[in-house]
Amino acid sequence: MCAFTLPEPPDWSAAREELREALALAGWPDDLIHDAELALCELYVNAWRHGGSPAPLVVVLLRDHTLRVSVADDNPHLPEPRTPTDPYALSGRGLHLVRSLTHRFGTDPRKHGKRVWFELDAAA
Repeated sequence: MCAFTLPEPPDWSAAREELREALALAGWPDDLIHDAELALCELYVNAWRHGGSPAPLVVVLLRDHTLRVSVADDNPHLPEPRTPTDPYALSGRGLHLVRSLTHRFGTDPRKHGKRVWFELDAAA
């Protein structure tokens, strides 16, 4: 049996705390805050693991009743949701999860790399 361990992803707790505090101060419900945190985690880990960024850049914008979170990395290849062929696979579902937790999701190419983003709307 061959055992190996992946390096740990960079600490994303500061980005998560900022996101949580901003949404709580704006009066967002807990279930949407949790959805936003989980979607942020997925994009952050993807930027680290697949985008090769040791510390992905996170931008959180809260305008009126819409949250937009983007995570940038230096890899120019735009991600595509994939369906794992193995139902027990440990990866391959992250972008599907982001799509199901959020109202909008997409990617934007950058001069050096890409930005992957999602948007959530507050309950009116």
